[in-house]
Amino acid sequence: MSEAGVPSFAVIPGTQVAGALRGRERRIVDLVEETYRSHDAGGTVNPPSYFLRFPDRPSARIIALPAALGGPAAVDGLKWISSFPDNVAAGIPRASAVLILNDPETGYPFACMESSIISATRTAASAALAADRLTRTRARPTAIGFCGTGLIARYVHRYLTATGWSFDEVGIQDVSAEHAEGFRSYLARSGAPGKVTVHASAAELIRACDLIVFATVAAVPHITDPGWFEHNPVVLHLSLRDLSPEIILDAVNVVDDVEHCLKADTSPHLAEQVSGGRDFVLGTLPGVLAGRVAPPAGRPLVFSPFGLGVLDLAVGRFVYDEVSRDGQLGVVDGFFHELRRYG
Repeated sequence: MSEAGVPSFAVIPGTQVAGALRGRERRIVDLVEETYRSHDAGGTVNPPSYFLRFPDRPSARIIALPAALGGPAAVDGLKWISSFPDNVAAGIPRASAVLILNDPETGYPFACMESSIISATRTAASAALAADRLTRTRARPTAIGFCGTGLIARYVHRYLTATGWSFDEVGIQDVSAEHAEGFRSYLARSGAPGKVTVHASAAELIRACDLIVFATVAAVPHITDPGWFEHNPVVLHLSLRDLSPEIILDAVNVVDDVEHCLKADTSPHLAEQVSGGRDFVLGTLPGVLAGRVAPPAGRPLVFSPFGLGVLDLAVGRFVYDEVSRDGQLGVVDGFFHELRRYG
């Protein structure tokens, strides 16, 4: 604590974030599960995200995700994450982000950290958790396909393999041959088993795999034929806008949070508009964890997570505590200046 009980303010760069998370995949998946359970039990505050859009840059957006997490590691905060798809053509990542952590007692922010790594981490941990829980009533997938091969795809593969998954076949499909080759090279370096195939089309990839990860930058549905899913795969629909309403309505659907997911023209939101209701949503992943929701076999199963800010807070708080424990916090002295009410 600094003067007058105000917390010190620290800046945590991406190098420290990555270091704090390295090798902790199983712990982070457990943390994400704990946070989902807390959210399900009412132990969080997770209001709607706010989208900042630009008339002169229609493909770009910046999203604010405010949230509060209770419990022993209580923290409030905000993730501020941009998505500029044109960055990819320039050779830099689409997304960039910062996470602000606020002290629940005083409201003062006590940390600002690089958060594209945190965002990718919580997304990948959520995907690994969903893959485990949603396949328990089915044959365990042996062929995984990645449609979209950027940072999120890499993190999802890392979290799956770190939590005990292995695959006989790994499929890749991307609109960019260069990006597909880059991901194939990553897979080779990872040492993970499985024959790697670069597919010429999404249809070919989908039909060849029983676990499919969508991690694209698609703004509107581009996968439109329910027949491609007639082998009943499990689909981790992380990019949210790949699947047509017809595919969503033909599948068993699980989301992370119904109110969050069915908005902003996500595929489930479009399906709601087409069908006039939400009956196509079986339930939530927290509901699955609590045993209230049991996805049936025999139909395609789609998990569409909008992404909850409380997950970012949980992972961010974990990073802060690890860096602090190591004595490596980069405290900004004097960040809060006017701390005396009358000077």
